[in-house]
Amino acid sequence: MSAVEPGTRLANRFRLEDRVSESAGATLWKAIDEILARPVAVHTFSPEFPRESEVVLAARAASRLHDPRLTQVFDAADEDGTAYVVSEWVTGDSLLDLLEAGPMDPERGAVLVAEAAEALAHAHEAGMCHLNLTPGRLMWTEGGTVKLLGVGVDAAILGLEAESPEDSQRRDAEGLGRLLYAALTGHWPGEDDCGLPPAPLDDGKICTPRQVTAGVPGYLDTIASRALGVKRGAPPLETPAAVAEELAQVPRPVPAPASTVPPSVELRAEAPDTLNIRPVAVPRPQPARPPGLFSRFIVTIVVLLVMAVVGIGAWSLGKSLGTEASPSTSAPTTPGAEPAKTVALTPAGAIGFDPLGDGEERNELAPRAIDGSYGTDWHTESYNDAKFGGLKKGVGLLIDLGRDARLTKVTVDFGDVPGGAAELKLGAEPTPEALTTAASTKEAMGKVSFDLGGSEPSRYLMVWFTELPPYQSRFRGTVLDLEITATEE
Repeated sequence: MSAVEPGTRLANRFRLEDRVSESAGATLWKAIDEILARPVAVHTFSPEFPRESEVVLAARAASRLHDPRLTQVFDAADEDGTAYVVSEWVTGDSLLDLLEAGPMDPERGAVLVAEAAEALAHAHEAGMCHLNLTPGRLMWTEGGTVKLLGVGVDAAILGLEAESPEDSQRRDAEGLGRLLYAALTGHWPGEDDCGLPPAPLDDGKICTPRQVTAGVPGYLDTIASRALGVKRGAPPLETPAAVAEELAQVPRPVPAPASTVPPSVELRAEAPDTLNIRPVAVPRPQPARPPGLFSRFIVTIVVLLVMAVVGIGAWSLGKSLGTEASPSTSAPTTPGAEPAKTVALTPAGAIGFDPLGDGEERNELAPRAIDGSYGTDWHTESYNDAKFGGLKKGVGLLIDLGRDARLTKVTVDFGDVPGGAAELKLGAEPTPEALTTAASTKEAMGKVSFDLGGSEPSRYLMVWFTELPPYQSRFRGTVLDLEITATEE
């Protein structure tokens, strides 16, 4: 049994509510972060659990991973004899759920695995691995994104170890091959019981996806077989990065995969699948339906308008206070007076902007472009060609300046990869029709200064990519940071 009970508060902040699953001394809880008022997942461990320190160290290492497709770890500690790990609470459909009615559309399933492969490649670059890739660990969330659960933490809980970095890369690449095989066939090509029927054999060898399911594209059959090491005459794929590179040819973006799970079912477990978990009954409210494209766009606009109202109020109050404090400091403009001074502007906020698509473009990364650090960045999604595959005319980073301003210069650091093109758009409202092009560059590389010479008063600034530079085997635009100056009002 767990050493803690419902109602226990950890770190004077995380209140345990529902015991979701438990096995071999490891217990998963749904808890509430009382400071941020949000649900979180918490692992606790009984006094007999033998690897508490290993799990805590692994979780702390995983907390430094920032790929949004990996489960975020918020806290990990061993205090007063109680070890715990606090991470993101993920709801949605696992790959296992999506396969309940049989194989997925091949390219939809491949896109899920491609996203997981890219995220896992980033984890390996940071020295982290998974070693427990099963259909229950790959999620399609209610928000319409991919999440890979348990990087680093699963292996520590289960006591899984790799002999070398090369061995961990090979094992995770093979795990990705199993996930792709499962998505294509609805069968599991592994010895462990993950909830799917085992892959059929032909003369003692695993049948290829095309032998199991009709309509599997040849290139996906080859990728899955190479990752599993069963493709004769073709070199195996031995790293997650290699799997990601091969899956980069899968057409994207694609519509969200249709869930095969009854509407009343919601994924609650975030414990490793091979722990022989004993589920504990938890009340399951009906999950919210993911918002449509138009609805998400409207929500984005509403958020920006709220930011505008707050910003105008703050600016007006500050200006009023300044006037009261020094009523005699303003002087009328006279002929021959010195030119207006320029000041640096600090933006009030930023979002990714995709008005011709789903309304947003890597919103979670947007604050990195205005944080004053060149060590962080906002970037677009990765596309199959520089012109967005003909699906849209462009995407951008929309910046709320916090007030109307006459801009004199905007310097954008696009990174060191040549090949992109971008425009600078200004406007009084955060809508496509209100934003007009003020400047452009055919070489969006390095630091590019746009001299605006005192623009019309504008509240919003957008860096709009019309062509993307290459990124690995695909195309992606990047903004490391911006410097904005305006005339002093």
